[in-house]
Amino acid sequence: MPEENSTPAEASTPEEQPPAAEQPASGTSSESTGEDALPEWARKELAKVRSEAANYRTRLRDAETKLSEAKDPAEVEAALTELRAQNAELERSVLRASVARKYELPDDLADALRGDDEAALVAHAQVLAKYIPVPAPPPLGGGLTPDDGGDGEMDPRKLARLTRR
Repeated sequence: MPEENSTPAEASTPEEQPPAAEQPASGTSSESTGEDALPEWARKELAKVRSEAANYRTRLRDAETKLSEAKDPAEVEAALTELRAQNAELERSVLRASVARKYELPDDLADALRGDDEAALVAHAQVLAKYIPVPAPPPLGGGLTPDDGGDGEMDPRKLARLTRR
């Protein structure tokens, strides 16, 4: 008989789960339609940021498990030393990324920046920025360009005939 009681409870649980599963799906679809409206560069940046955040969450969980599994002070100190090293590396990468963004370097060159402190990174970024081609400014003309006239000569008689028609 205990099996009979557990079976109806299990049967009611799956009935309750689909609506809960449908709710996040509807929230996801509204988010995805908002993401679909974004330009390509924004979607790429959003995907990049999300993957970085997932990486940070994974590192945090790993650190929490290492600290919780530590049984003596030596293990705790070893885990803390490793966390400090990872933290220092993350701080360097954030500093490198901010300097690269400030000097408008592409992502490939941002990873190539050398230096231990901000001053060294800035100096290297300035050197690399010299070799980045400056994009041409967009044309500001709103009408015809001088080349659109054809042969370049203006005949007032022809213009007068054209306006009379």
